[in-house]
Order: sequence, then C-alpha cells, then structure tokens
Amino acid sequence: MRRVAIYARVSTEHEAQISALSNQIQYYDDILKQHPDWELYDKYIDEGITGTSIHKRPNFLRMLEDAERHRFDLIVTREVSRFARNTVDTLQQTRELKKMGVEVYFTEDNIWTFKDDDGELKLTIMATLAQNESKKISQRVKAGQKITFQNGVFYGTGNILGYDKVGKDMVINPEQAKTVKFIFDSYLKGVKTRQIQYELERRGYKTATGRSNWSVQQILSVLKNPFYCGTIVYRKYFIPDYLEQKPKKNCGEVEQTIVEGKHIPIVTKEEFEQAQLLIAKHCTRHDDKTSHAGKLPKSVWQYKLECKCGSSMQKVKNHKTKSGYISYCYQCYKQARTGSYSSRLKAGLSVEGICDTKMITEWKLKLIAYVVFDRILSEREQIIDTINELLDKSIKSAESNKDINSELDMYKRRLEDLKKKSKKLLDTFLNELISQEDFANKKKEYDEEIVKTQNMINELKKDDDIPVQTLEEKIKELKGIILNNFNYKSGDMSDEMVESFVDKIIISNDLIEWHMDFISDKIINKKREREEILVAELAITDDDAINYSQYWEEFKRITIKEPIKVAIFI
Repeated sequence: MRRVAIYARVSTEHEAQISALSNQIQYYDDILKQHPDWELYDKYIDEGITGTSIHKRPNFLRMLEDAERHRFDLIVTREVSRFARNTVDTLQQTRELKKMGVEVYFTEDNIWTFKDDDGELKLTIMATLAQNESKKISQRVKAGQKITFQNGVFYGTGNILGYDKVGKDMVINPEQAKTVKFIFDSYLKGVKTRQIQYELERRGYKTATGRSNWSVQQILSVLKNPFYCGTIVYRKYFIPDYLEQKPKKNCGEVEQTIVEGKHIPIVTKEEFEQAQLLIAKHCTRHDDKTSHAGKLPKSVWQYKLECKCGSSMQKVKNHKTKSGYISYCYQCYKQARTGSYSSRLKAGLSVEGICDTKMITEWKLKLIAYVVFDRILSEREQIIDTINELLDKSIKSAESNKDINSELDMYKRRLEDLKKKSKKLLDTFLNELISQEDFANKKKEYDEEIVKTQNMINELKKDDDIPVQTLEEKIKELKGIILNNFNYKSGDMSDEMVESFVDKIIISNDLIEWHMDFISDKIINKKREREEILVAELAITDDDAINYSQYWEEFKRITIKEPIKVAIFI
C-alpha cells in the first residue's frame, strides 16, 4: 500500500471559473479510484499563487515538510507547470524528494521520477517549457501594460491624498485637495517640512489613510508626486526577475513611461517644478549617494542602539567646528517622524504617546565603550564566574527540557487540528455548502496559522536539540576569549570591538544599558527571554574623559555636567 499526497495549484485570480478547483479535485479522486493500492494521506492545494517560486506557496512547503517526516512516499500532481514553473526549483525539489524516498508522478506528462531512466531529462524539458511559458506570459503582460500606459490608464488602489477613485477614474476630493494645496503653498513660501507637519496637525488635516499625525516623509511624498500636476509616471517599481516576482524601486534600470493623465491636477506644473528644485537644494550628498538633509551613512552604533521606547535610532549632525570637524548624535527614529517631545511642546501640539528620550552624542558612546571594555578587562575573573553560572543554568535546562517538550507537544496537537479543519473545509466547499469567497478567506486563515505553528515547532526543536557537550565546549571557548582579553588592549576600542562583543545599547534619559554579547544565540535562543546578569554599574565623569583623552583628543574638549550612568549586562 502506497501512501499518497496530492498537490494542486490553481491561479484563481486568472482562472476565474468557480469550478477550477473542484474540477482538479475530481480529477485526482478519479485517479485514486484507479489505484486501489494507494492510500490518500492529504491534499495540498495552493490557490491564486504564482508557480514561479515555491517560497510563495505555503501548502507546497507544508507538503515538503511532511515528506521529510516520511508521511507519504508518492506525490501525484497533474503536470510539471502545476508543480513549478521554475526549472531550478523543479529539479532541486524532485531530487530532494528522491533522497527522502518520495516519488513524484506527473500524470499528464507521464513522468515518474523513480521509474523512468530518462525521467529527469523529460522533467528538465517540461520544466524548461513551463518556465519559458511564464516568461512569455510576463512579456505579454508588459506589452499590454505599455498600451494602457500610453492611454493614461491609472494603476493602483487609488489611495492618493486629494483624490477618490470612482470606477477607473481619479476624481478630486475637495477637502483633501485643500491639504495638498496647503503643503505645496507652504513649501514654496520657504516653510520647512517639520513646520508644515506641525501646522497640518494643528489644523486637524488628515493623511490619505485618515490619520491625524503626520511625518516629514509623508509631506515629501506629496511634494515629489507628479500626479498632482497632472502627470502619471509608470514603472516607479519594476520586477527584475519574473521567477521571483519581487518588486524593486526603479532607479534607472528600466525606462519609465511618463504621460499626461486624464485627471484634474491640483497644482500647476510650474509649482511642482519649483518644489523639486527646493527639495534638491535641501538634499545632501554623501559618498556619491544623494539623500534628504539629515540622513547620513550608517555607523556601527545605529545597528546596536535602541531607544527605551523600542524604536531604532538614526544618525544626525550635531555640530560643525570652524576647522570643519563634524560631530554626530543619535535620535529616536519615532521622534524623527513625529518631532521631538520638546519641539512639539513649544509648538503647542499634543505629546501623548511621544517618546521623550533625548539625543545622545557619539562622543558619549565612544567614551562609554572605552570605560566598559576596560572594566571587563580588569574584572575578567569575576565575569568568567558569572558566565559559568549563566551557562550552568542553560546546561540544566538542556538536560531536562520539560517545559520545551510540553510546549512542543501542544503545538504539534494544534498543527494536526488545523490540518483536519483545513481538510474538512475543503470537503464543505466541494459539497457546495459554502461559497468560493468564504472558502478562500477561511483557507487563507488556516494556511497562515499552519505555517506559524510549524515555524514554532521548528524553533522549539532547535532549542530541544542543543547537546550538553556543545554547551560545555562553549564554556571553554568563552573562558579562552575572556582570559585572552577578548582581543582587546586598554585604549584599543574600535568599531570592530563594538560589532563583535556588544549585543545592544538601550538609551534612556537617566540610564544607558550596555548589553554584552558573549553568549551565542545558538545556546540561549533570543526567541525566549534570555537571562542576563548585571555585572557592573558605572558613573562616568569628567575625570574619565580626561583619562581617555590620551586615546582620543576630542575628549579634552567635552564637559560632562552630570555623571553618565551606565549598567553593564552579560
């Protein structure tokens, strides 16, 4: 008796027949009747999903996972183009399935991946034909789009501030159009984007999505959109690879089509062009890359810094000396969007929900780094004891794993339950007890839950599979790192040191938390709360700045009015 899996894929967005899915299911049921020695394990069906990439097909991926668990030994699918329209995916997956002892039978193409001596050659030819067909479809779509571009047909959801989509046309929304006109008029009068943002909020003007809070980025998006002067620009984004179907911003790789739209403009072309000149004037250039003023190349600190509100932090200019030296600081990214707590107060705007964390200068971070690394160097014996204590707890956890196993069993039961519900839903649809729309919505919900649950099982298995021997080896490795000064000598702080040994730095107004990264995530998974130990609390003063000025001259020029409080965690 062979355990069989059925795989079917219907592109319901293009094959709009209500019977497309039920016809395929009936097709497979007839095949199963012809083979009494076959026992059906499950039906894996993807709807309205492209065949060019397996990564966009949740049920295909679920089928591969079940194959790996040896739940069936034969997959029956109609044709190669239903299995995949990507030659590489087709060959790679059939080979992997063969290693698992799972054969694939393509009924219409009459290909058995185990039985036929020339099965892989046939498969390669059919997969190549299917892939070429996808390419031709892509080319036909692009050719059709070109004609609609020339006719000025509007693409998209119609969610453009100032307009409502009525049928296929874009019609001016008078109330929203006032907002657009206000933005352009203010900017052309020299009002800065932050001030425009505050004035919009003061006046109660809403965004395209109906929100009361604005950001500088939203205002710039309005100012840069040529739609407002009557022009439609097509191919702002393009798909470089028809197999992956992943959109990419068009920076000149593909020729854009620019036409006059059929809609009524809100601003004149002269006003729009003047706005573009002002935007260009306010931009800065860094390393041959143009960006709006305030955006600078990223530093190692941005990858490590985290505001107490949970937001990342962005780099901004702090001060420029007469000699040309530029100092930088870091600001909560949420504040960069909403405006800082103090500036909103001065503008008379609400500060509810606004982060109040002050900017932190780069020199403070450098000074703290020197002090922290020197402290670790001088107290390495105590830190080794702390690491041993922390990893001993992990070893005991790895030996017992009672909680993990209990949680794992719970998710396994949930996965089986979801699969049963999904199968029952399909039967309900085929018996015409629910509509296709209800079926599609509920099926999507089940598929998403199945993928999430399977991911949780995989993560828990990773935790469950950590051998005690690996933990003991890690203890030995960590001792070696600390005892050898973790490649650090006093005063030798660098970006590489921060990158290698700092997990994250949490910034708040009264304390800076410095979380060190000595323990591998493979040992203690970040998905669960990682137990950390406070190893030191510091108060950095002017004396520290003077002491470390021997390593960096700029420390001599700074003044620390109040001690900088720092907590070190490992």
